[in-house]
Amino acid sequence: MLALLWIIAVGFIPPLLSVWIVRRTQKRVQAQLRRAMTVTNRMRARRYPVSSPLDSYYLEGVGYLIGDISCKFNARSRYIRCAVNPEGPCQRCRHYEPNKGL
Repeated sequence: MLALLWIIAVGFIPPLLSVWIVRRTQKRVQAQLRRAMTVTNRMRARRYPVSSPLDSYYLEGVGYLIGDISCKFNARSRYIRCAVNPEGPCQRCRHYEPNKGL
C-alpha cells in the first residue's frame, strides 16, 4: 500500500512542478510587459509635451486638437498643428487659408 502511494506521489510531481514553473514565468513576463508599457508612456510624454491651454481645443467626438482649427491645413491632431507648419505658431502664418467647411 505504501509503495502504491509513493508511485502516485512521484507521478504527480512532474506535472505540478511544470505548472508551477509556467505560472512563475507568466508572472515574470507580465511584469516585464507592464514595465515596458510604463517606460514607453514616460518617453511619449517627454517627446510630446502638453501644449498650452490657449493653443488646444476640444471637439466633441474627436478630442483635444492644437493649432487654429479654422485653417484649411490644420492636422486635427493633438500632436502637430498643421501639415504645412507642424511646429507652429499659427499666428501670422503665411500659409493660412480659411476652412470652407466651418
